[in-house]
Amino acid sequence: MAILTTEHLGYRVGDKVIVDDVSLSVARAEVLCVLGPSGSGKSSFLRLLNRLSEPTSGNVFLEGKDYRELPPRELRRRMGMVTQQAFLFAGRVADNVRFGPRQRGEILKDELVEECLRSVGLSGYGGRDVSTLSGGEAQRVSIARALANEPIVLLLDEPTSALDEQAKGGIEALIRQIVTARQLTCVMVTHEVAQARRMADRVALFAAGRVVNSGRVAEVLDAARTS
Repeated sequence: MAILTTEHLGYRVGDKVIVDDVSLSVARAEVLCVLGPSGSGKSSFLRLLNRLSEPTSGNVFLEGKDYRELPPRELRRRMGMVTQQAFLFAGRVADNVRFGPRQRGEILKDELVEECLRSVGLSGYGGRDVSTLSGGEAQRVSIARALANEPIVLLLDEPTSALDEQAKGGIEALIRQIVTARQLTCVMVTHEVAQARRMADRVALFAAGRVVNSGRVAEVLDAARTS
């Protein structure tokens, strides 16, 4: 069953079409990589999925329900987002992990903070200041912060683009591990064909705001290579 579905999703600003008639679905425990060059509408599409931008046409359904029926804060809890830069708040790692639950009046206990950090390979990091973290560690905290909200969908916008190759490999392995362990639905934006091959179950190839091909990884990427 599809957990996340878009039907004829579109977004325009004035006369400029940013996202054009995108219909896709993603199942539980599946990674869909949205692949395309800069300016193809990938990140704009991702922002539409949790209403950081409002669609100007079409619909998004979460577990079969029109996502406009959910309050935006609840929607973003259920669809956690991780961006290129970690954008952590100044202070301790634990305070960053607690941020989401705190917004709805919940105080995450120390053992639950530690559980979130352990799941991203940062056991014992709760008391550290975020200013002491490497880029890879900061991105892991960003993922832990999203997981603290217990999402069912994980949205990833070029989550490794600011990292070196070693850190990138670690984050890729972590994402696959978390998706499998938690049975998450995952939509990951990337401009790297090689990364899409490593990470995706399916690929949606974007150009000029439209999906020009979608399907299993080998089918889509081999077709693009020979076209």
